Amino acid sequence: MDLIAQFIDVFLHLDQHLIQWIQWLGPSIYILLFVIIFAETGLVVTPFLPGDSLLFAVGALTAVEGGLDLTTILVSLTIAGILGDATNYSVGKYLGPKVFEKNYRFLNKSHLQHTQNFYERWGSFTIVAARFAPIVRTFAPFIAGVAKMTYRKFALFNVIGAVAWVFIFVLAGHFFGQTPAVKKNFQVIILAIIVISLLPFIVQLLSALKARKSKP
Repeated sequence: MDLIAQFIDVFLHLDQHLIQWIQWLGPSIYILLFVIIFAETGLVVTPFLPGDSLLFAVGALTAVEGGLDLTTILVSLTIAGILGDATNYSVGKYLGPKVFEKNYRFLNKSHLQHTQNFYERWGSFTIVAARFAPIVRTFAPFIAGVAKMTYRKFALFNVIGAVAWVFIFVLAGHFFGQTPAVKKNFQVIILAIIVISLLPFIVQLLSALKARKSKP
């Protein structure tokens, strides 16, 4: 429980924790952020890591003196997002069928199923749209690999999605994160980002439950 409480605290006070991490790690903070974004997008077992909220908080710290460098953040985290999805796609392509055949404790198959439903609705554009939907974002490239989407098509949507996702949230944090209203209500803003980001997943989940209940 203590670990969960600490994890929630990090989510809600990302700005404060990031400042501490910058002080402790110095330039190595860029490596840590790269690893977090790579893992959140590239490993199907870590969908719980912060994504949208982290990008916004990081963007806010690019606007303060002695904070993070905006260009370095935009370039490095975009690359992390691209490499993460590419890795996830490869895992899905070569190991995906085996994953669906067996039950793994560390892999939530319901998330895979919801992502498949998301994929059926949005088609190839899922790779872009899913960037803005936590949980689905982590599983979408995996499903694309399982579905044997051609890598050329996947790579195109992967790059477009990563650039759009990172630039939108980081620049939003950069331009608005230091305004008095946002700074005063930073926890509320982070919660709002998380809730809004989860809406597509929640809608998809409710639709699936409704369809299941309607079956005779």
